[in-house]
Amino acid sequence: MRIRRQRLPQQYPTVLLVAASFALIVGLSGCAGMRSGAVSQQAELPTSSDQTDSQKRAQIRLQLAIGYFEQKQYPVALDEVKLALVADPNFVDAYSVRALIYMAMGETRLAEENFQTAMRLSPNNPDINNNYGWYLCQNDRAAQSIAYFDAALKNRSYQSPGKALNNAGMCSLKLGDLAAAERYLTQAFQLDPGNPSTNVNLAKTYYQKGDYTRARFYVGRATKDDAVSAETLWLAIRVEHKLGEKAVEASLATQLRRRHPNSAEYAALQRGAFDE
Repeated sequence: MRIRRQRLPQQYPTVLLVAASFALIVGLSGCAGMRSGAVSQQAELPTSSDQTDSQKRAQIRLQLAIGYFEQKQYPVALDEVKLALVADPNFVDAYSVRALIYMAMGETRLAEENFQTAMRLSPNNPDINNNYGWYLCQNDRAAQSIAYFDAALKNRSYQSPGKALNNAGMCSLKLGDLAAAERYLTQAFQLDPGNPSTNVNLAKTYYQKGDYTRARFYVGRATKDDAVSAETLWLAIRVEHKLGEKAVEASLATQLRRRHPNSAEYAALQRGAFDE
């Protein structure tokens, strides 16, 4: 069986949907290969040629929606999701993306409804479990979020376990569970040691545990980023303050003043509020 490659029209932006296309394709039935002179069929892995025309249209519309979402053009993104669902009403990734759009817009009720629909259609989907867990964590339901991150991590097909590990670590930190935060974030670091978010969250964890030497190691990695945030610089300053390294503290303070002079973190530095 020859597999035809589908090419998007040139007017469509080339936006990659992380894991969504894979999640859609693996849910489809495979096409059967034929054995000459045999009555049995040979199983094959499903490919894009197994998709119906309506499913292909839905996938293209969702790719467009993600592009507009990334550009913060939320109403246009929602229109594209709507068209994707017209083409394929059971397209689970469309509900998940629409939930993320509503979450970004602050429409928590609509985000919840779409996450619930996505979870009902595909309860074991690791990306949806991770996204729903993050939604819960960001809406004062961190205690409920951990189970969804764990569910995502149990799925061997999950392509981005580092995301769920980092999110679980951040939410454990929010809950004050430093042991769990350290466990999740250490695993995330092993998968992607260059991730600034993981390094910062590990630094926060060790800072709260009073292990300032380890906190310095991780926050030091994060401050090497050219786009280092005010929050990260302020954490690094507080770590050096605890360690009594005045020269390093002063150097970081200069960076904070130069890069983020109007930030709340610089205001805290001026007040000397190291332990707020």
